This record gives sequence, structure tokens and C-alpha cells, in this order.
Amino acid sequence: MSIEQLAETALAMVAPGKGIIAIDESTGTIAKRLSGVGVENTEENRRAYREMLLTTPKLGDYISGAILYDETLRQSTKDGVPFTKVMRDAGIIPGIKVDKSTHALAGFPGEVVTEGLDGLRERLKEYYGLGARFAKWRAVINIGEDIPSGTCIEANAHALARYAALCQEQGIVPMVEPEVLMDGDHDIETCYEVTEVTLRALFDALYNHNVMLEGTILKASMVLPGKDSGESASVEEVAEATLMCLKSAVPAILPGIVFLSGGQSDEDATAHLDAMNRMGPNPWPLSFSYGRAMQSAALELWSKDLAGNVGKAQDTVYARARDNGLAAQGRWDRAA
Repeated sequence: MSIEQLAETALAMVAPGKGIIAIDESTGTIAKRLSGVGVENTEENRRAYREMLLTTPKLGDYISGAILYDETLRQSTKDGVPFTKVMRDAGIIPGIKVDKSTHALAGFPGEVVTEGLDGLRERLKEYYGLGARFAKWRAVINIGEDIPSGTCIEANAHALARYAALCQEQGIVPMVEPEVLMDGDHDIETCYEVTEVTLRALFDALYNHNVMLEGTILKASMVLPGKDSGESASVEEVAEATLMCLKSAVPAILPGIVFLSGGQSDEDATAHLDAMNRMGPNPWPLSFSYGRAMQSAALELWSKDLAGNVGKAQDTVYARARDNGLAAQGRWDRAA
């Protein structure tokens, strides 16, 4: 795939008023979500849940792409239609999570590095054949006493850059996700500083690995006070701090930025995105790549009657997609 095609896919991912739904929970993570609502973690239940999400009527009005887990990329509807075909027919680009999760960074207590580069070239080749056109790799940066270290930031930036270069080699748009966690008692200023340093290290590494930014999407965390800080920040404060941080560290040539919800409530995640877009115009489209903030209400409804509540659960998914699609244009009305 040429750089023009990569750029075209990246731009389609952040088309006006559209964003990404993240349904790439690993088998371990989805097990926790399902058991939390009393649903048994079987392959069939996981498949049925993802089918409910992906077959939501008119989902493509507000969703440009979906990040899938390896298992989901290979699954089909109960009628035997591959999920990738369901998505393409709805105008939704299939994506795939390719990292192998975080592991302790040896020599640096409390810090982690994401693994999964071994064999990635072959996996990406297979995923492209299965229909994936973008991928995701998540790095995790913890804030705490004397952390993050420069070594941790550098190790994760390097891994993200190597992953991104391998993606583009196979014709897949890399979504790079350096998540600065909300966990901790730090204030919003500390989050700003750590996020800025992390983003600068990331784009430096991408440049050094000859990654074409025109065919890359950033999945960013918002600048927020730590959830144990006792500090609250208004919607406008979060939006202003996040925008300022991004403008200081993210090149304008990037096709777009999508945000993770990162433990925020559904409504907060939407309100912050809406406020940032109202403060525009910005150098890049700002949209969403939400997981829990798109699904939690639907999962709750679906769990009460797996067969009977599909329609009601899908109405909730569509409503969340619409709200976030409007927020991606600065047109969301909280009171509506």
C-alpha cells in the first residue's frame, strides 16, 4: 500500500463526526467485564456480544472503524457472515490490537513496557489478509513517586515506533497509544508535564524510524488530575490543558487524534471532547476511540437478556456513537 493509500485510510478514520469503537479487550479483560454483569465468559458469549455491537443499525453514521481482538477478527455472525464483511458493508474499517500487553520493566519498579514485537511482521501480514487496515499498540505510563523515568518513556516510545514502521511496511495504518494513566494522586500540572514529555519522545522516535506521519493516527489520553488527588478540574480546564499539551508536542501533519476514555465516566469523556472541538479550529481533527465509554450501558442491558435485549442494547450503542460523533464536531448538547 502506498503512502497515499495509508493517508487515505488514516483520514477516513477521523472523517468529520466519526470516531472509533474499541472492542479489543483481551480474553482476560472481557472475562472481567462479562463476569461483572453475570455473563459466563465463553467463546460463544464473547462472539454474541461483539455481534450485538458490530451489527448495530446505522452504526457507520458515526463510527469509522473498530479495533478488534485477534479472536474477533476471525469470527462471524450467527448466520455465518464474517465480522469484517459486516463492518465493510457498514462503511466501518476493521482494525486490530497487536501488542502483547504490558510487562514489568526490569530494573524499574512500578514501571511497565509493552511487548509484542517478536513475530509482528508475520502477524501483520496475516491480519492484512484477514481484512485489517489499521492496528493499535498501547503503551502505559504510570505517574508516581519518581516515576515515570526517562528510561521507561524511551523504551515505550521506541517500541511504538518499531511497531508503527512494521505496520506501514504491511500497508496498515498504525494507531500509536501512549496512555498516561489517571491512577494516582498527582495534580493536573504533573499530568500535563508527563504527557508532553511522553508525546515529544514518541514523535522523536517515529521520526527516527522513518514512520510517515501522514499515515499514522495518535490515540491520546487527556490531561486530567489523578483520580486519587481529591482535585477536580472543570470541563474547560481539562480541554484547555489537553489542547495546549497537544499543540506543543504533536506535529500538525498528523491526520488526526482520537482520545481514549481512560476510566472517565461516559458523559465526561464526551463533554471533554466536545469542549476541545468548540475551542477550535485545531491543527488536526479531534475524535474518539472509546471502549468502556461506548459499551458499558449496552453491556448492562444486554446481560439481562442475551437474546431479547439485543435491540435495546444496540439503541444505547447508537446513542453513544451519535453523542460522541456530535462531540467530535463541537455540537454535542448535554441537555438533549
